[in-house]
Amino acid sequence: MESIPVSAAPKSLVWQGDELVCAVGGGRRWGLDGMEQRAALDWAFPFDAGTASVSGPCAAVYQERGTKGMLLDGERIVRELNRSYYHAPDYDYPLALGALGDGREVVVHCPDEYNVLQIEDAASGERLTAGGREPQDVFHSRLGLSPDGRYLLSVGWVWQPFGIARVYDTALALSDPGALDGEGLLPTAAVMSGEVTAGCWLDADRLVLAAGSEEWDEEETAGLPPRHLGVWSVSEGRWLHRSPAGDAEPGVLLLPRGDQVISFPGHPRLLDTATGRVVAEWPEVGVPAKSACFGRADPTPVAALHPDGTRLAVAQANRIALITLP
Repeated sequence: MESIPVSAAPKSLVWQGDELVCAVGGGRRWGLDGMEQRAALDWAFPFDAGTASVSGPCAAVYQERGTKGMLLDGERIVRELNRSYYHAPDYDYPLALGALGDGREVVVHCPDEYNVLQIEDAASGERLTAGGREPQDVFHSRLGLSPDGRYLLSVGWVWQPFGIARVYDTALALSDPGALDGEGLLPTAAVMSGEVTAGCWLDADRLVLAAGSEEWDEEETAGLPPRHLGVWSVSEGRWLHRSPAGDAEPGVLLLPRGDQVISFPGHPRLLDTATGRVVAEWPEVGVPAKSACFGRADPTPVAALHPDGTRLAVAQANRIALITLP
């Protein structure tokens, strides 16, 4: 493992080639030689989280428990972003960037109401899902587009509070915005056993969900049990794998790597998605042990997996830990 010294802990990280960039820090960047380049922008606003599109130049910075964000194209400010005020201090900002199947770069968020997802053209701000809606009482959070842009994952919560997951068809939503309401493509019975706290896409069809220790229905056998890792196929509409994932809370962040995922229950762990087995872990690299997208305002771990899957960058107080993955 290597380290890159930092003048202040990065609050977001993304790989650009072999450089690491912190958009929240105004574009601070670090090369593998350990040199830090100064920020290109000064936000004069306390943004504390960021995300980026894997398919294009778009990135965003935002307040994780606030209502304000900023959409970027490289170092160019595109426009401000906003979300519903309702319980905003109580759960993580719902925001995803990426490309739809036709190549359009989009922003997916909840600009008007906490339970109404909208898809907007990133460059123009045009709302692509304008129309009549009948949303359920779901707080959407931790959004993620599938690699081909066809599906949208929301790992959010409902009143109890209890963490849940929803999957929606974005192609259908462009002609019928109401497709972003309701149960979607992931049956409630398939997940309402353990509390879903994290999820990510392995590919255009398979997604991984992780459940924490809280239980909704101990008699529900079709769902994802507590402290389990599950692989769901959208096309087949079933679990491909459901495996125990040890005695640690999975946390809120999963990074996909082939048929593996990296979770962050206090430190990085590399997990096999078919078995839940811990392939490797790095307890010396501590990260915030955030257990859910709602409740306590603990920061989300800041980490970025290199596109070639060989290196993991994890933000620390005074360094970036660079882990070479097995």
